[in-house]
Amino acid sequence: MGGVTSTAASWTDLASHRAWLDRQFAALIRFNRNAIRDGGGFHWLDVDGRPLPDRQPLLFLTARMTHVAAIGVLRGIPGSGALLDHGLTSLTGVFADDVHGGWFSDPSRPEARKSTYDQVHVGLAAASATAAGHPDARALLGQVIEVIDTRLYAADENALRESFARDWSEEESYRGANANMHGTETFLAIGDVTGESRWHERGLAMAGRIIDTHARPNEWLIPEHFTVDWTPLPDHNREDPNHPFRPYGATLGHSLEWSRFLLALDASPHLPATPWLVRAAAALTDRALGLWAADGHEGLVYTVDWAGHPVATSRLHWPVCEGIQATAALYRVTGDKHWEQWYRRLWDHAERHFIDDSGAWVNELDPDLVAKSDIWPGRPDVYHSAGALVVPTVPLSPFVTLAVAEAAQGPRR
Repeated sequence: MGGVTSTAASWTDLASHRAWLDRQFAALIRFNRNAIRDGGGFHWLDVDGRPLPDRQPLLFLTARMTHVAAIGVLRGIPGSGALLDHGLTSLTGVFADDVHGGWFSDPSRPEARKSTYDQVHVGLAAASATAAGHPDARALLGQVIEVIDTRLYAADENALRESFARDWSEEESYRGANANMHGTETFLAIGDVTGESRWHERGLAMAGRIIDTHARPNEWLIPEHFTVDWTPLPDHNREDPNHPFRPYGATLGHSLEWSRFLLALDASPHLPATPWLVRAAAALTDRALGLWAADGHEGLVYTVDWAGHPVATSRLHWPVCEGIQATAALYRVTGDKHWEQWYRRLWDHAERHFIDDSGAWVNELDPDLVAKSDIWPGRPDVYHSAGALVVPTVPLSPFVTLAVAEAAQGPRR
């Protein structure tokens, strides 16, 4: 496991910076009070915090809101409890497939395919709600573990399958890095809540496959799309560069997100020393941030091709959020001031261009940093922004919600 270096010069040590982060997190919770939807799930909100018409609640967004609400409860933010209760009620109610098991990605389309990406987010929500002490969380976590073990995880591949018909037949002939990335996060959370090392071991195996095996020889740009035998598909979705989940090329935000998870694996008490993790986290982050202003305009483009040239040039809020978390973690682990400088630069950029007067984050900007909504309209998701506001000030292990829970207990007497 990586050594920890003093971060005395870091913004994350300043009481004033921490207070600012706390205020911004409380503002996120306050903005989302109107997201509770009578029929279950959470509304997509517009820029003013009002429900967008004709938008159905989605599983991964409901699970993410539940996760963030659990952090809010532990932080003592009023309004978080109602969000958490509603999230758990939705995940065990309208989203649950009581016939075939698992969860509907969209309850209005019960015969649609079951996506592993969506299912593993339920695991994150259940683990966070368990850490927050919600009485319904343990049972939900048990259901998630059963689905992962019996349906989603391919032990012979040490990786997650992608999607299935509603009854778990007709497995999709595709493997995706995105589902495995969020699966790694969920496995870190489940392992910390249950104390079972197998979850972190699985996460390490998935990270090894995608990052050490495929990203390292690809100049630290992560292949996202694969055949079932894990042969990369470098031209996948070339004709759909703005796809919200499976765009062509390398997604820079995912490099930064993976960096955070690699450092969490490095800090895990359940794993042996794995020296490549910290080196890979630094390399991924360096490669992604080295493409800042790749098209001549400030910020991070959504995707680049395999030579590092811009493809989709929208500026989404979430890569900035992931960069904030990755650089804070890298500075904590390495003590290299380069990462602290980037941490401050990213927050300056976010505060100027992405955070609005309500404390919510503009979801998408064009290259001139003007708001638009080509990929994700409104303000549908608080997961990444909440992470940017909470993760930099808690330990890398255990996972964030359990770390917040332990901090909330105060010093032991």
